[in-house]
Amino acid sequence: MQSSLSLSFAAPSPRSRLPPGAAAAAGEQPSLSAPISLRFCGLRREALGFTPLRQPASRRAPASVHVRGRGKVASASLSDNGSAPKSFDYDLVIIGAGVGGHGAALHAVEKGLKTAIIEGDVVGGTCVNRGCVPSKALLAVSGRMRELQSDHHLKALGLQVAAAGYDRQGVADHANNLASKIRSNLTNSMKALGVDILTGIGTIVGPQKVKYGKVGFTDNVITAKNIIIATGSIPFVPKGIEVDGKTVITSDHALKLESVPDWIAIVGSGYIGLEFSDVYTALGSEVTFIEALDQLMPGFDPEIGKLAQRVLINPRKIDYHTGVFASKITPAKHGKPVMIELIDAKTKEPKDTLEVDAALIATGRAPFTKGLGLENINVETQRGFVPVDERMRVIDANGKLVPHLYCIGDANGKMMLAHAASAQGISVVEQVTGKDHVLNHLSIPAACFTHPEISMVGLTEPQAREKAQKEGFEVSVAKTSFKANTKALAENEGEGLAKMIYRPDNGEILGVHIFGLHAADLIHEASNAIALGTSINDIKFAVHAHPTLSEVLDELFKSAKVNHPVTSSVSEPVAV
Repeated sequence: MQSSLSLSFAAPSPRSRLPPGAAAAAGEQPSLSAPISLRFCGLRREALGFTPLRQPASRRAPASVHVRGRGKVASASLSDNGSAPKSFDYDLVIIGAGVGGHGAALHAVEKGLKTAIIEGDVVGGTCVNRGCVPSKALLAVSGRMRELQSDHHLKALGLQVAAAGYDRQGVADHANNLASKIRSNLTNSMKALGVDILTGIGTIVGPQKVKYGKVGFTDNVITAKNIIIATGSIPFVPKGIEVDGKTVITSDHALKLESVPDWIAIVGSGYIGLEFSDVYTALGSEVTFIEALDQLMPGFDPEIGKLAQRVLINPRKIDYHTGVFASKITPAKHGKPVMIELIDAKTKEPKDTLEVDAALIATGRAPFTKGLGLENINVETQRGFVPVDERMRVIDANGKLVPHLYCIGDANGKMMLAHAASAQGISVVEQVTGKDHVLNHLSIPAACFTHPEISMVGLTEPQAREKAQKEGFEVSVAKTSFKANTKALAENEGEGLAKMIYRPDNGEILGVHIFGLHAADLIHEASNAIALGTSINDIKFAVHAHPTLSEVLDELFKSAKVNHPVTSSVSEPVAV
């Protein structure tokens, strides 16, 4: 499940436009011995049960740095996980084995660093155990149910299907089994590559020094040349709300699907709330949204949000209250239902009282940074978040950088997405191995896995226009509809829109937003274009297979009007 999203508008350095894996485009040759990097929600291919090919022992490269072309590529034997300096136990210690910590650990091993990862709960963090992974299992079920329940859709395809039903426990087991499988694969992948997995609560006790251990047992102290904090986040529950885990729940409880209530109130209409509304309504629940702001889906581009509301909210058994706070929520007990007291978000005057079967608190997530020992290195959190600069380096209470200490993922609050945490971890490893790297967060995509899906990258239209006014440039908008796409029509899924915000003076892509079939998969062409600094003039010459959904993006790029003529050189045709 995706979490709340925030973006930093700081201009990236030229190097930041090259994401990890783009070395070849910059003239660097990748190491042929490195495992291929495939990601699933920020997870690498090893977490899905694939093991990288190993060379025979006689052919493995030693732990050294080789110059290839214009860049340096560090290579090391994967079996011994590199070699640490004599003065430290490890080159790198990571506190937290979620998606961010996992991505950093695997990249560190590839770079020849002796690496350890500390985990006090279970490997995989929120994403694998209580977020992205199990939620996608539930959403897969809701998607199938919607298809089987849509008589109009099936009739249009010439299909006749008997009434669809489901087994609640079977659905819950599907989500739990998927999480267990990915967690096991992720653990095994790190062990196979030589990452030391240390069990216990990690605490920083001083510069380059960490202790870990279980409650009631003696702590172990280790040293590391560099430390990464990757402790993630937990559900945020506002004051006045009593969570009992049965009738008043967070996303952690909801993913277990212990019940499907007849009527459930969802507090918050962001990613988490929207996805759960998709699940619950597909399984037969009625949903009431409670949103503090004046409109639903406040984090989305307004035009996309308006269309999404028309498709995802209005036709379904969903009603909503906007501009109100849930000031008090009392769990069901003694035969009474869940009681929700609503107050006006601005005046704080009482507005209404709801009686429902259950309430899901989807008000975002809070950083999990307590007990890290930050006071031992003079670091003060800001609303719980660890302050960092654009290179994820931790900043102390005096505004100075803490040497050899980094923080990635939800704990720093820059962008609370699993794959953003992984990208930040990889960026940090690049830095500690001698290559400066600044991650361009505006190139990181986000997605909401409703049916249809919503995806986005970069700025919304209001954000882009605000930026343009400050910096003195014009903004243009291009749009294409899924109704003009052959593949979408063949699927009878023509409801959808792709929107691009760009600069007409130079063809820079500022943001892309998609609502429609497989929007979460389509967004990556746009995100890669932003990451690589590819202009519209260049990408509009890319060829897309026909008929595919990717042509929605093709038409989007081609419809943009850039003022200056195309300057890109076109390669000569190659005879085949």
